[in-house]
Amino acid sequence: MKDVFSRIVYFVLIIIALLGFLNSPMALIIGFLYVIVFNNPFELYSHKAIHFFLKISVVGLGFGMGIKETLETSKAGLSLTIYSIILTVVLGMLLTRFLKLDSKLGHLITSGTAICGGSAIAAISPVIKAKAKIISIALGIVFLLNAIALFVFPAVGHFLNLTQKQFGLWCAVAIHDTSSVVGATLGYGEEALRIATTVKLSRTLWIIPLSVFSMFIFKTKGERIKIPYFIVIFILVILSNSYHILPDSITHFIIVMSKRLLIITLFLVGSTISIRDLKSIGIKPILLALILWAFTSIFSLIYIL
Repeated sequence: MKDVFSRIVYFVLIIIALLGFLNSPMALIIGFLYVIVFNNPFELYSHKAIHFFLKISVVGLGFGMGIKETLETSKAGLSLTIYSIILTVVLGMLLTRFLKLDSKLGHLITSGTAICGGSAIAAISPVIKAKAKIISIALGIVFLLNAIALFVFPAVGHFLNLTQKQFGLWCAVAIHDTSSVVGATLGYGEEALRIATTVKLSRTLWIIPLSVFSMFIFKTKGERIKIPYFIVIFILVILSNSYHILPDSITHFIIVMSKRLLIITLFLVGSTISIRDLKSIGIKPILLALILWAFTSIFSLIYIL
């Protein structure tokens, strides 16, 4: 009976999010509280849905962008992207050795911090042949920091009076997952959301050279490198929107529903955070992740300001 009730509550909460009654932080918190009370009855499917819904929502947000402004935004964030990725990867490798941490776990945490959180971890892990336990720990840490970022970054942005452009660029560089990047900028403003999404997706393409680098470092061969093809669809959507192929009423509806789908995604992220898994992580991986995150956040903020 309890199992049936938990499933009903699960879908009711998703419907509430779809109707627009929840914001990003609320969705994440409610998802986390739900899993504490009920346990997630769809945990396996939730992980798959997170990646699927995130791609759809990000592509949908492309209907609010133009190709000219997108190229200008990508160009503006290019130098910061290059510097932050290289410095984070180098620092991560040094800290992994200093902390005497498992090299593959350290590399996954570093990759997730440098580029795009869970997506980078999912892409790099088969390349370095990481075990399931190591992947789980890396993802758990990233999900935890994403949850913190969703509350901390908007507060810091308002405290420092960051402009829409500054805040969007900062979130794209310093927050791990695309879902939390978009979630943190949703309430800050449309320009911040557009800049953050564009720069974050351009950073995602760095998964490819990082995968090649990882293959070289860990001396693995014959592993397939995952290419984020949905970014190509995102670019095609921006191109179509630049020429106003669809009526404004339709593109507006798609954008609104994409934002609400992202809220659902954040609820699912919250419902997959396990206290048991977090307790089993240990202090060293968390310390590595916190140092790298602090470095990336402070470095990128100073660079932007």
